[in-house]
Amino acid sequence: MTVDVLLVAAGALALVAAAWSERIRRAPVSEPLLAALIGVLLGPAVLGVLPLPALLDDHAWLHTAARLLLAISVMSIALRYPFHTARARWRPVLLLLAVVMPVMAVVSAGLAALTLGVGLGVAALIGAALTPTDPVLASTVTTGTPAEEDLPGRDRQVLSLESGANDGLAFPIVLIAIALAGPATMGEALLESLWDVAGAILLGALLGWLGGRALRSGADHGATDPGPELVFTVVLAFAVLGAGGLLRVDGILAVFVCGLAFNAVSTGRQRTADVRIDEAVNRFVVLPLFLAFGAIVPWEEWRALGWSGVLFAVAVLLLRRPPIVYLLRRPLRLARPDAVYLGWFGPIGVSALFYLTLESERLGIDPVVLVAGSLVVAASLLVHGLTASPGRVVYRKVTGGTGDDRAASSAARKG
Repeated sequence: MTVDVLLVAAGALALVAAAWSERIRRAPVSEPLLAALIGVLLGPAVLGVLPLPALLDDHAWLHTAARLLLAISVMSIALRYPFHTARARWRPVLLLLAVVMPVMAVVSAGLAALTLGVGLGVAALIGAALTPTDPVLASTVTTGTPAEEDLPGRDRQVLSLESGANDGLAFPIVLIAIALAGPATMGEALLESLWDVAGAILLGALLGWLGGRALRSGADHGATDPGPELVFTVVLAFAVLGAGGLLRVDGILAVFVCGLAFNAVSTGRQRTADVRIDEAVNRFVVLPLFLAFGAIVPWEEWRALGWSGVLFAVAVLLLRRPPIVYLLRRPLRLARPDAVYLGWFGPIGVSALFYLTLESERLGIDPVVLVAGSLVVAASLLVHGLTASPGRVVYRKVTGGTGDDRAASSAARKG
């Protein structure tokens, strides 16, 4: 009964989103935010027709759903642009991963300790889970005609590729936080991190190469058509995710690397078809998860946090990412408007839910980790959902012209 209600509600919202496609993309509200609001309406806080288990009581299903959705999302990001375009963005993406991501973890942990009064271990767990830029929510400002009209291609590509890569590369940061909070030693965490990352890269590269060669061979011999090609990368993503779980490596990172390897060896026709998957996934497949999240938000626990919880959520959104991206605008080769935009739109969403529930499963952590973390996710969903479309319009007015026409002039104005 519960699943049926969830599917009907998600399907109805998908129909509305399909019928009012461009208007919703230009409206000051995102589809994931609409889904979450409908979830609140259907959940126990209002109508009570979607009685899902409370977040603190049972979140194993949420972890699994987030894991599967992230696999599809990072695969689609790896296939979104031609491989040579993705390779050309390695410098800013590497800087965001190597410098900005650890800083975001430290800042978020420090804010948790300062505002919530928690200890080092709990603060580290919260900060690590909130570190990655969410690829699902980031796609609301990097895909679609409005985004292409308002934002330069370079900005969209950098934000997309960063959000795809840092979902997996945040795992070592989470392991270090688990070591600070639990019985594992730091040495054990570092060794596990090394295996997780190295194993994921090797696994993803191998399976991506094999998948790309297999599909290309089939296309050369006329054995495949666009329909199977569209489904193949989703199946491949799930296969890599499962293999990562069996080998105990970072499955999300393995899927992203697999997508890049597949992109490198597959044909342009296949990559173009996969872009359509990306659009569909980030607009429709995400809806049931955000509907469910809206139905299980822990209102009473949020209320118990009081103003310290509100202060923490606001501080994370303002201080976790924007200042460091702005300070690094010269190395990132960003003009001031681009640095402000890329700094602000680093949303927190499905990836945070994935790591929050992962930490809970491995440690049986203090409930405040899930409560405070979910509050920040909801705040990001609301704030970034409401500012995505207006932010693009403001950016376009400040910089002038159309998105891709400004790519060269934006670099000329950097600093």
